[in-house]
Amino acid sequence: MDLEAVSKRSAFHAKPQGLILQYGTAGFRTNAQHLDHIMFRMGLLAVLRSKQTKSTIGVMVTASHNPEEDNGVKLIDPMGEMLAPSWEEHATCLASAEEQDMPQVLTTIVEEEAVDLQQPAFVVIGRDTRPSSEKLSQSVLDGVTVLGGQFYDYGLLTTPQLHYMVYCRNSGGRYGKATIEGYCQKLSKAFVDLTKQASCSGDESRLVKVDCANGIGALKLKEMAHYFSQGLSVQLFNDGTAGRLNHLCGADFVKSHQKPPQGMEMQSNERYCSFDGDADRIVYYYCDTDGRFHLIDGDKIATLISSFLKELLLEIGESLTIGVVQTAYANGSSTRYLEEVMKVPVYCTKTGVKHLHHKAQEFDIGVYFEANGHGTALFSEAVEMKMKRLAQELEDEKGKAAKMLASIIDLFNQAAGDAISDMLVIEAILALKGLTVQQWDAIYVDLPNRQLKVKVADRRVISTTDAERQAVTPPGLQEAINDLVKKYKLARAFVRPSGTEDIVRVYAEADSQENADRLAGEVSLVVFQLAGGIGERPQPSF
Repeated sequence: MDLEAVSKRSAFHAKPQGLILQYGTAGFRTNAQHLDHIMFRMGLLAVLRSKQTKSTIGVMVTASHNPEEDNGVKLIDPMGEMLAPSWEEHATCLASAEEQDMPQVLTTIVEEEAVDLQQPAFVVIGRDTRPSSEKLSQSVLDGVTVLGGQFYDYGLLTTPQLHYMVYCRNSGGRYGKATIEGYCQKLSKAFVDLTKQASCSGDESRLVKVDCANGIGALKLKEMAHYFSQGLSVQLFNDGTAGRLNHLCGADFVKSHQKPPQGMEMQSNERYCSFDGDADRIVYYYCDTDGRFHLIDGDKIATLISSFLKELLLEIGESLTIGVVQTAYANGSSTRYLEEVMKVPVYCTKTGVKHLHHKAQEFDIGVYFEANGHGTALFSEAVEMKMKRLAQELEDEKGKAAKMLASIIDLFNQAAGDAISDMLVIEAILALKGLTVQQWDAIYVDLPNRQLKVKVADRRVISTTDAERQAVTPPGLQEAINDLVKKYKLARAFVRPSGTEDIVRVYAEADSQENADRLAGEVSLVVFQLAGGIGERPQPSF
């Protein structure tokens, strides 16, 4: 490792004095002007991680649903999963090191992780459509090359597509071909095979209108359109030709504002969905005959998918373990419906995709979605092989169900939550079950809920347990929340510190919107009083 060459090259990507950023669930994210040094250093780190794992590592330049002026970067581990936690710490140390200390930090990582520097390294890189992404991805490649790493630049990709490419390259092609064409062919073949079984697909035109958040999803859906033109008609809005990335559009906007994106005229009895800026989240919505907006979020997506998978398993007669993984933010009605009506076990983890993904891997079939629309389904290798074998061997109803399940396994991007893949799964299931979007929405009624934020001097005063559903500190806070919850029907509430800023997030649900709002306001006030609130005091509505 030529540390002198690294230091010389690093001078062209100098770190602003005193700037400290933390590698979180989504990697690094901030204003694009502050990221040049971080990109260079993540190129260095990707080479070391590749040498240590003897695998291809991915580097994605994106800030997902953040505003257009922001950017970010995250590393992708060999099986398409998120970077290992110990390497997240290395990323933070390396990014935060002052210029003169950086060579020593690199040396420490090599020693601690027993990196064989003679091992070759290979890194693949992708980027979203932000104006800053191309230049920042060049800074990553600068870091890769100065340490002697080989690379392949995919250029413009959705984040899930890069996860897919990494997984393909490290599975010896077993998972698929590591090209855009390979991705499109795998998903479209599975979709067409699946929707062939739908009795109504011939006479009913299946149209879905997609808000692409003025991001990369529009480009990639256009590339794919001709692959599945028979089974599905896709109309794009906010496709990046006008309008700013994520501005008044995209999955995050629709979910948080509970209203349609700009530039989309809604009509009743039509299906709509929104991607986020890097196409790893999806939410559905529609407008009823009275003109009211209805959101279908990640909870209802997980319910549709897991219920369908459970039905297929019952048809096939296989006793496989299936589990749905949620966070504390999942609506209580979805949990009750899954457990009591569908008899599907539900598990709760801490917020953050890596926790959900990890838990979902414990089952033969694990489905996870956050309420924000980020999620997928995971299938064990044994399930995959068994379904493909049964699909070939059996000609009866069991064989038909096994064929469907084999196609669904191929249709999911098991490396990461993927808005394109998830949309195709949802559209296929709706066609196969002959469901309208209103019928899907009606499978259960969401409990009214409210989310609020409270500014605090130091978010670390709050610690939680039980998948973030119980506050451990400060003393007395959980007891106060319990007393407030008892006042309302079907109520629950929890608080958790933000992972990135000094705010505490408050969630409350109850039998009516008025009661959910009241409970959220009252919990916010006790957080302000007991956890060192700053700024404006919350005003609960009494």
